[in-house]
Amino acid sequence: MTILKTSININSNDFNDNKNYMLSNIEKIKEVNKNSFRGGVKQFNNKITKNVKLLPRMRITKLLDQNSDFLEIGLSAGYNLYNNECPGGGIIAGIGKIHNFNVMVICNDFTVKGGTYYPITVKKHLRAQEIAIDNNLPCIYLVDSGGANLPNQDEVFPDKEHFGRIFYNQAIMSSKNVPQIAVVMGSCTAGGAYVPAMSDETIIIKNQGTIFLAGPPLVKAAIGEKTTPEELGGGEVHSKISGVADYLANDDNDALEIARNCILNLNLKSKTKNNNFEEPIYDQNDLLGIVPQDLRKPFEIKEIIMRIVDGSKMEEFKKEYGKTLITGFATIHGNNCGIIANNGVLFSESALKGAHFIQLCSQRKIPIIFIQNITGFMVGKSAEHGGIAKNGAKLINAVSNTKCPKITLIVGGSFGAGNYGMCGRAYNPKFLWTWPSSKISVMGGEQAANVLSELKKINARKKGQTWNDKVEKKFHQNIVDQFEEQSHPLFASARLWDDGIIDPIETRRILALSIEISMSQKIKDSKFGLFRM
Repeated sequence: MTILKTSININSNDFNDNKNYMLSNIEKIKEVNKNSFRGGVKQFNNKITKNVKLLPRMRITKLLDQNSDFLEIGLSAGYNLYNNECPGGGIIAGIGKIHNFNVMVICNDFTVKGGTYYPITVKKHLRAQEIAIDNNLPCIYLVDSGGANLPNQDEVFPDKEHFGRIFYNQAIMSSKNVPQIAVVMGSCTAGGAYVPAMSDETIIIKNQGTIFLAGPPLVKAAIGEKTTPEELGGGEVHSKISGVADYLANDDNDALEIARNCILNLNLKSKTKNNNFEEPIYDQNDLLGIVPQDLRKPFEIKEIIMRIVDGSKMEEFKKEYGKTLITGFATIHGNNCGIIANNGVLFSESALKGAHFIQLCSQRKIPIIFIQNITGFMVGKSAEHGGIAKNGAKLINAVSNTKCPKITLIVGGSFGAGNYGMCGRAYNPKFLWTWPSSKISVMGGEQAANVLSELKKINARKKGQTWNDKVEKKFHQNIVDQFEEQSHPLFASARLWDDGIIDPIETRRILALSIEISMSQKIKDSKFGLFRM
């Protein structure tokens, strides 16, 4: 393969300005994530850390293999939502190893409003289940939740993608032979009681875990029966009488060890990991200074590629054609992959090149990594006459229908239909990661402000309303500020438009893990729809 050659000067003022700007964004995101890590715990002390009931992240650490990676999903979920009452979305989700097998862990954070489900909690839980289904990952539920957050019941309970979808997904997962293990480590109330009831195996902790459709107060109100939580649905009841639970554990540590044994007993087939690969020849730290502060300023996307692929090598496909889209074959941690990356606006030639390359990857059954820095498809008379709509449609058709694992990384702009052609969230990438430098919106703020200002001016004049430079300037700035806020990576990540904002230096490791996880099952044949000629 060809070794890519760098042309950046890491000692230049531009590079250092970009790097400092990136580092300041990373610090802000770290501060947000620190609150997510803390959950509802205001201050750590001996009483908390010595409690028999482990904190949620301690439970995950005990569950996973020592030194296991934990590829966390949606760490920034809930940021600036619900008055910041739901840090991390009130639930922890991610992929780690148990007995060297990848598993999805979904852990209720009981320190956040008793582990109750806000709308973003439901969304994060569903996303974690979706990843488990797509990648055939065993799923472990560490259950400790009071059920739906009642003040938000209208956004949690009734709709298709609300609370009930969790149990629907469990049924679908069971039908697809995706193993599910529930560990009841605290409250498991109302609809939440179906999580352990619908799992393959269920563990409950003595004098700590409870499962019931209605708690003692509701039972008394409904049928006049007086009972205690333990009498109604404690560990002894469900392991000895009802049979809802299969294992009775003494405490958190015992329960987590039983869960590890359950994974060991699944008779999973281990895959040999390829550790024979070259590191990139360029420093990973250089990734901090490549993306400019102003995303309207172009940069060479291959400078990023050469710092994340093995040996900084990539064999470019159609190198001299459709040059605003880079396509090529490479390896990351020894795993073959196709790379599709933006180097400018998408022209018809770029779209055709991308569609062709996706078909090649589909035939060869190798994962595709999309690296986004895209303003959109080319516009104007020449582009329309050249068939940009139908050629862009070919790319979108190919992205939609390939069965190859798709992994998306947004490093710069992700605007308009360019987001679609480059495998945005709507196109079911296995994982979608963003950099702190990324921005995502239907168009740039300045563009939106110019368009809306022009329309507003026309309407104002029609209605005889006042419209002058002062009014226009204020209106224009308000739109720019709105788009600036809403296109920020934290705004997107808080709403789970991505799977997480990552430090650029961690990109190679996270993409390698994403590829490894996404290759856990056989890739099906791809069947494409009609390509308009």
